[in-house]
Amino acid sequence: MKRVFLIVLDSVGIGEMPDAADFGDEGSNTLAAAAASPYFSMPNMAKLGLFHIDGVSCRPKEGEPQGAVARMTEVSKGKDTTIGHWEIAGVVSPQPLPVFPDGFPEELLEAFEKETGRGILCNKPYSGTEVIKDYGREHVETGKLIIYTSADSVFQIAAHEAVVPIEELYRYCDIARRLCTGKYGVGRVIARPFEGEWPYKRTSRRHDYSLTPPSPTMLDVLKDAGKEVLAVGKISDIFAGQGITDMVRTSCNAEGIDRTLEYMARDFEGICFTNLVDYDMLYGHRNDVEGYAKALTYFDQRLPELLKALREDDILMITADHGCDPSTPSTDHSREYTPLVIAGPKVKAGVNLGTRASFADTAATILDYFGIQGKTAGESFLDRLLAGDADPSAC
Repeated sequence: MKRVFLIVLDSVGIGEMPDAADFGDEGSNTLAAAAASPYFSMPNMAKLGLFHIDGVSCRPKEGEPQGAVARMTEVSKGKDTTIGHWEIAGVVSPQPLPVFPDGFPEELLEAFEKETGRGILCNKPYSGTEVIKDYGREHVETGKLIIYTSADSVFQIAAHEAVVPIEELYRYCDIARRLCTGKYGVGRVIARPFEGEWPYKRTSRRHDYSLTPPSPTMLDVLKDAGKEVLAVGKISDIFAGQGITDMVRTSCNAEGIDRTLEYMARDFEGICFTNLVDYDMLYGHRNDVEGYAKALTYFDQRLPELLKALREDDILMITADHGCDPSTPSTDHSREYTPLVIAGPKVKAGVNLGTRASFADTAATILDYFGIQGKTAGESFLDRLLAGDADPSAC
C-alpha cells in the first residue's frame, strides 16, 4: 500500500533566486538566517542531506546523506503561500495574484460594507500584530471591521471575538471571498480573530479562504484515481477543499506533527499533505530569528518519530513554499529557492537531484509513484529516486 507524506515547512527558503531583486528580496536566505542563531540545531535533517543541497552553505556537509535531496525553483510569478502550494501540487501560475499596496478600492469596500452592515477601519498594508494595537480600540468601540493587506495577495479581516463572534467573522470572510474575484481575486481572504485587553492577542482560530485552483492539481488527480488525500493544517484552506478526502486543521506545528503521526498510523493508499505554519506566521513575519531557529530545532527533534513511522512503501518528502527571511528589514515573504529532502525505505541514499526547474516536479514524481503520468506540470525524477529493487509500477 503506497503512501506519500508531504510536509511543507512554511517559508523555510534556502537562498535568493536569480530574480529575487525583482521582488525586493535580494540577499534573502531564510535557512541561513536561522542557522546563525545559537538555538539552531538540525542534526537529523543534516543526516538526511539538508546541507548537501545545491547552494546551502550555512552548515558543513557531513558524511554521506541517508536520504535524497534537491533545490526547488519556483517558476510561478509570486512568492505567496497559495501560489507556492499550487505549484508544489503541479499548477504553475504564469501571472501574479493581485496585490493592493495602496489599500483596496472603494468599489470593493462599498460592496463589502453593504453586505456585512459594518464599517471599515485601516484599509492599508499592515503587520497583523501592529494593526490590532493601532485599530483594536476603535474596532471595539465602534464594531467596525479592521481590513488590511500585506505585500502578499491577501484580504485580511481582524475582529475581537467579544465584538464579532467567530462564526460571524467567518461569514464575513465568505462574503469577502465571493466579492474578491476577477481583478480583485486575491489569493486568500483571512479571518484574523483576536481577544483580551489592549494591546490584544491574536487567537488560534484563524481561517484562510483561498481561490479555487485554476486547473486540476495533484490532489484532484489522486482523488479521481481512488486514492486518499489527507490534509493537515491549512492545506484544505489553500486548495479551497478541492481534491481532499479527509482533513484536520491545527493550531501549531506541534499539533501538525501529532496529526500527521496519527494519519501515519492509519491504513490508506495515497498522500498526506501537511503544512507547518509557525515558521512563517509566528517568526518570519515578526523578524524573530531566535524563534524561527527554535521552531526548526523542534521539528528536527520530532523528525525521528516521523521516520520511525514510515512503512515499507512510504515516502517522506519535506519541502517549503517560499522564504520569509527573519533577519532582513522586510517582514514579508521572500523569493527564494526551497529545499526538498526525501526519505523512506525504498529511497536511494545519497542522491542529489540538483536544482529542479519547478516546484511542480514534486507533484509529477508523486503521481508517477502511483503510476499516473502527465496530469500536471513538472518533470518526474522517480527513476533517480528509488533504490534499484523498487518497482514504481508495482501496486
